[in-house]
Amino acid sequence: MEATTLKRINDWLSGNYEQAVKDEILRLQKDNPAELEEAFYKNLEFGTGGLRGVMGIGTNRMNKYTVGMATQGYANYLNQCFNDNVKVAIAHDCRNNSRLFAEITANVFAANGIKVFLFEALRPTPELSFAIRHLGCQGGVVCTASHNPKEYNGYKAYWDDGAQMVPPHDKNVIKEVEKITKVEDVKWNGGETNITIIGSELDNAYMDMVKSLSIYPEVCKAQYDLKIVYTPIHGTGIMLVPDVLKNFGFTNVHIVEEQSMPDGNFSTVVYPNPEEEEAMSIGLKKAEELDADILLGTDPDSDRVGIGVKNSKGQWILMNGNQTAVLAFNYLIEARKAKGIAQPNDMVIKTIVTTDMIDVIAKANNVACYNVLTGFKWISSLIKEKEGKENYIIGGEESFGLMIGDKIRDKDAVSAVALLCEMSAYEKEKGRSLYDKLVDLYLQYGLYKEDLVSITKKGMNGAKEIADMMETFRSNPPKTLDGIAVDELLDYELQVGKNLSTGTTWKIDLPKSNVLQFTMSDGTKISARPSGTEPKIKFYFSVNAKLENIALLDETEKKLDEKIERIAKEMGLK
Repeated sequence: MEATTLKRINDWLSGNYEQAVKDEILRLQKDNPAELEEAFYKNLEFGTGGLRGVMGIGTNRMNKYTVGMATQGYANYLNQCFNDNVKVAIAHDCRNNSRLFAEITANVFAANGIKVFLFEALRPTPELSFAIRHLGCQGGVVCTASHNPKEYNGYKAYWDDGAQMVPPHDKNVIKEVEKITKVEDVKWNGGETNITIIGSELDNAYMDMVKSLSIYPEVCKAQYDLKIVYTPIHGTGIMLVPDVLKNFGFTNVHIVEEQSMPDGNFSTVVYPNPEEEEAMSIGLKKAEELDADILLGTDPDSDRVGIGVKNSKGQWILMNGNQTAVLAFNYLIEARKAKGIAQPNDMVIKTIVTTDMIDVIAKANNVACYNVLTGFKWISSLIKEKEGKENYIIGGEESFGLMIGDKIRDKDAVSAVALLCEMSAYEKEKGRSLYDKLVDLYLQYGLYKEDLVSITKKGMNGAKEIADMMETFRSNPPKTLDGIAVDELLDYELQVGKNLSTGTTWKIDLPKSNVLQFTMSDGTKISARPSGTEPKIKFYFSVNAKLENIALLDETEKKLDEKIERIAKEMGLK
């Protein structure tokens, strides 16, 4: 082992840590030195969004010590910024140890003289964002690892606008966290009177906000018996989604019982992510048995939503995040116009790796569409920048996230479920389905097809392998792909765009981010982005073609799929 790793291990063995922790270190030294090295070879990084990692002992793990030390650094920064008049809200999801981590976080904040609002039990992440704004807090934390496997937990840090932090606060908090080098630096207890438990009053306020997002309440009332199947995938959605649907007027809601109970082991799934067909498979089966109108699933902290619908052949399919976003953005734009509530300064926001079909729809409807870096904190940051000048109506990204209205500043699957059901009811009133609507949009604007290739590189060498892949594409971009010229390379890390044939360059007016995009002369776009929360590098593919008529849908889709496959192979990704 490296000397720094050994020092970290010895510091824990000799330091003020529980005896059970020291016993586990000694056991691993004997039985599994490789695992011990993995647990201590670095400090778990407090990134721009907070912490996320495997639970266990060690400096590179999620545990009471890493959570407490991170909270002390964050508390120090909050007190510096707001002169000791600080309030924070704290929530947690269903994961193993989430309540423990939330309580540790609350105790450390409170011991630092900070007023704490702690939810009484698990709650969706978007309700935490809402609570920060509703209660006038300066910050907040939710203990969750979102859709990661059961071994993980995490800690998302928020600022006073209810969004995850952006510069300069994100980097400044990291600096303060890095100053906390030992457990003795942490104020672990002593401020318990600063903690207030919150619950139903916030639930009611949040659900009233969600209800206010409805554009066609009369349609929901008329289609009250829309047959809805919903699965919380063992997560926090069960706390609010059924009540929200009831508030919208829907009475025919079927919960997937096998996945209805909060369960940190996610006993019915391998990966608790509605992006995965396996996680939605029990819900799909139930939807098919009941001949439902729509299937919806939310991830453990209820910020991502997946939907299933019947296609034109009556087969149940899962829509991807781009398709869901296209439907939701289009509905907000079209329905607001039809209702006479559209504003001339309406705007929508998407991320740079989300389908360009949304840009095309927005342009056709004279609605401003902005593209930001991946992550809802950047959508929220732009809302803040445009406040008082432009009217935000919806934002989203391809990874199954939507944010409707500006009362919250993070992705919200609870309100997205309600909106998607309203959309389904709206189409059903016309004797159609959401799938029919999507095909209509393809006929009108072109068939856009997206795919994602995700490559996992675990362990100590994983980060280097991912960095090497990015550097190869950055320094030696492909000149052609699938026989078509690659026109431009957009390097968001260097903040430079380059025309590959002329050599002309220009500045990209977005914050630095380790993302590369290749755009081709036929409208194809390929993006490469290392994940900020997992040991993965993701490649996003977007291709499109004109859809002449509905009879050519399958054939056109097949051609686009084959095109993506050829490009991925040519890039050495398959």
